[in-house]
Amino acid sequence: MSAHPRRRDVMALAAASAIFRPALAATRPTVLRIGNQKGGLRSLLESSGVLADLPYGLEWAEFAAAAPLLEALNAGSLDLGYQGDLAFLTSFAAGAPVRAIGAARPSASAQAIVVKEGSPIRGVADLRGRKVAGNRGGWGQYLIRSALKQAGVAPDEVGITLLPPSDASLAFRSGAVDAWAVWDPYVSMEVLQFGARVLVDGRGLTPAIMLVSAHEDAIAAKRAALDDFLGRFRAAWAWADGHIPEYARYNAALTGLPEPVLRRTYETERSRPVALTPALIDELQAAAANALEFGLLRRPLEVRSAFDTGFSGPGAA
Repeated sequence: MSAHPRRRDVMALAAASAIFRPALAATRPTVLRIGNQKGGLRSLLESSGVLADLPYGLEWAEFAAAAPLLEALNAGSLDLGYQGDLAFLTSFAAGAPVRAIGAARPSASAQAIVVKEGSPIRGVADLRGRKVAGNRGGWGQYLIRSALKQAGVAPDEVGITLLPPSDASLAFRSGAVDAWAVWDPYVSMEVLQFGARVLVDGRGLTPAIMLVSAHEDAIAAKRAALDDFLGRFRAAWAWADGHIPEYARYNAALTGLPEPVLRRTYETERSRPVALTPALIDELQAAAANALEFGLLRRPLEVRSAFDTGFSGPGAA
């Protein structure tokens, strides 16, 4: 016996819907979920105007620092993040399913150990018997150990206190620590607003590479969108280098940081996009060996495995 006409219509609609649903899924716009640190990647892209006519959507999540951003990326809550080289390598070494797909290089002079203007500390050797703060597993801890090694000071001769920047700034200003290893805009803030003095900066002591990192699932499923995004990322840095006053003004309005602090930051950093070349990876391999010695990494790391160089096409250098 044939089905009732109304039932036949319902069955036909259900069959048609089942066929159509995959087609809808296939045409659903791609969305990149991006982790942002305030005043970071998002403001760069928005102020430069490179986000016009995006063929995909963006969802931004805000983080106070690289560590929680990388935790979210590791968990698959994000597709993309932007953070310093050592923070990324520490996360990758711990087993995070992420790869670096793009990079920019600020000057290492944007990292520094600062002391108060009237401090008797005049050189790194004077840190013996003193307390110095820096963030764990990142540029701060690395810069402290690297500077001490260069000056021939044993780590146990200095009181190294590992604190995030929010806590380290209070400890430094209150005198609980004598020096602070940090990066811009914190360096510029302490120098311009609180009269600090740069004891030594990171040139010749630390790596200085910012990495765009992506979750492995996003690399597999959203590669075209990621590739397009990296092209805009490179264009944004090219714009920023020639428009430092405008970039500083935009970020000052967004973050509440003083415009002179941001102008000094960007003049010091002079970030530029760079390709993921064998030379860059070798440079970070050497930094990873130091990071192992300095206690940032627990075991040797093959840095090359942390990179997907297939995104570094024309215009990446």
